[in-house]
Amino acid sequence: MKKILWLLLLLVAVLGLYLLIAPAAVDPLAYDPPPKPALTGPLAPNDLLAKAQIIGQGKLDGPEDVALAPDGTIYCGNADGSIRKVSLQGQVSTWLNTGGRPLGLAFDHAGNLIVCDAVMGLLSISPAGEVMVLADRAGGFRFGFTDDLDIASDGKIYFTDASWRWSKDEYLYDLLEHRPYGRLLLYDPASKKLTTLLEGLYFANGVALSQNEDFVLVNETYAHRIKRYWLKGPQAGRAEIFIDNLPGYPDNISINPQGNFWLAMFTVRNDLMDWLHPYPFLKALMAKLPRFTWPKPQPYGMVLALDQQGIITASLQDPTGKHLSTITSANEWQGALYLGSLYNDHIGKYVLTEK
Repeated sequence: MKKILWLLLLLVAVLGLYLLIAPAAVDPLAYDPPPKPALTGPLAPNDLLAKAQIIGQGKLDGPEDVALAPDGTIYCGNADGSIRKVSLQGQVSTWLNTGGRPLGLAFDHAGNLIVCDAVMGLLSISPAGEVMVLADRAGGFRFGFTDDLDIASDGKIYFTDASWRWSKDEYLYDLLEHRPYGRLLLYDPASKKLTTLLEGLYFANGVALSQNEDFVLVNETYAHRIKRYWLKGPQAGRAEIFIDNLPGYPDNISINPQGNFWLAMFTVRNDLMDWLHPYPFLKALMAKLPRFTWPKPQPYGMVLALDQQGIITASLQDPTGKHLSTITSANEWQGALYLGSLYNDHIGKYVLTEK
């Protein structure tokens, strides 16, 4: 018995020594997140998402974003690199494979599907399925994690490189490190010119243009906030905070026909992660541990409605996460909200008149 005890103590000592002297994959910064907001008022828990229809269950693999064609066909990217077509009746077929990981999707005015592929970059896919790389690097840095986009009426594409430092399989390192590696970019198909609009973003994620296209919103997932970048008017070229201290991790954002916004929340705030953030040493230690020991996202479904001033006006929730959770996109089409997820095997459809 004593030998076993000594052996255990030795193993603990070796592990402790390893954690102290082994190099960490990350070089974290201290971050003091604001106290998370109370889930009251429009954030009060509800089970509205329990009413959502499930489409394509078991036939999809992480449909992170969805784009709806005029005939109602749903296009979504999957973890294996495929883009699949989903009918409103749930029939699924594979259209093509990009060879990467398709995330944000949107149709341009010519019917091309513009794709933010986390591996391949910004892509344009013709109706015939021909894939063309529009851009894969900026400012001397190859895109590390091409994420989401929106397309202006003049065809210009606003999109994000979530992190030029960390790839799609390493996004949790970006969370631990909390360094601003994200970028908001602009691609002009007419001139083929690529412009960096904003740098220094904390995991630049969802993108949405305002109704008048006088500003564009960009989510900073790991700072729990959204920034507004002005495109027109006296503040053109300037950025400001649109909404701060969100109750979770904002993912994609989209505009609805009334000019307001739907914000997909990957999950609610993680108390352990909030506690760890001010301590770079502890975050560096955690990066050395197996990933199964890291803080886990709480299964929670949440979509927020924001007005044009960045005020939360309503929320759709599934606090159990049993019906819908880890929601990464929310797109309104013909009176319903279509909900994608980085991890689910299905798409959610929430009919807005059921509220």
